[in-house]
Amino acid sequence: MYRYFCEISYNGTDYCGWQIQPNGISVQETLNKYFTTILRENIELTGAGRTDAGVHAKGMTAHFDVTTPIIDIQKFISNINNFLPSSIAINIIYPVKNDAHSRFSALGRRYEYHIIQKKSPFFTNTAYKYTKELDIEVMNMACEELKKYSDFTSFSKVHTDVKTFICSIKEAYWIKNNDHIIFTIEADRFLRNMVRAIVGTMLDVGTHKISISQFKQIIESKNRCNAGHSVPACGLFFIKATYPDEIYI
Repeated sequence: MYRYFCEISYNGTDYCGWQIQPNGISVQETLNKYFTTILRENIELTGAGRTDAGVHAKGMTAHFDVTTPIIDIQKFISNINNFLPSSIAINIIYPVKNDAHSRFSALGRRYEYHIIQKKSPFFTNTAYKYTKELDIEVMNMACEELKKYSDFTSFSKVHTDVKTFICSIKEAYWIKNNDHIIFTIEADRFLRNMVRAIVGTMLDVGTHKISISQFKQIIESKNRCNAGHSVPACGLFFIKATYPDEIYI
C-alpha cells in the first residue's frame, strides 16, 4: 500500500461536518466518493480533525491509501478538482511513510475564528456578525492568561467521550483590520466545541461583561456552565495541522 497526505479546503456551510454521519452529507463522504471513482479502488480519507456542521477549512490534512502509486500527482489534483463540488478543493497531495497518520501524527492544529462588525454579502456564511464594540487589547490580555492553563474542561462540550481535557495552547491572539476581527489559536489538540466556547467567553471579556480575573476563575472552575455561549459555526476555520519531518518521503 502507498500512503498519501492531502491538504483540503472546503466551505462547510452545506455539510453536516467532516465526519460521515447518517443524517446528512459530510465532507469526508463526498471526498471518499470522488477519490474512489477516479482511482478506481475503495478509498477512505482520514482527517486531522473532525469539524462540526458549518465549520470550514483552509488546510485540512487527510491521509488515504492506494494499492498503486499515483504517477502524476498534479494531473490527479487537476482531475479531481474538476469533479469535486465548488465547495471543496484539493490543494496539494504528497507521499508519506506508511505509518504516518493525519490525526495521530499531528503535533499541532491551528484554527481561526472570523468576526465582522457590519453586514457584508461576502461573509454571510464565513464569519459571525457581531456589532458590539470590542476591546481587542484586553482580549489579548485574556489570551496570555489562557496560555498559562492546560485543563480546558470549562470550554469543552459536556457528555463528550474524551479521556482527558488537557491541551497545550501554543499560540492565541486577536487582530482587528477595520471591521474584520480574527482570533487565531494553535494547540496540540482541541476539545469538542473548545474554540467556539473560548471565543464566546472572550467576547464577554471584550465587552467588559467579565474581567480578566473572572475569565481566569471560569477556566479554574472546570465547569462549562460558567463559560460564555458557543459562537456560531460559520466563523470557524481549520487552518492547518503540523507534523514531524520524519513522516515525509
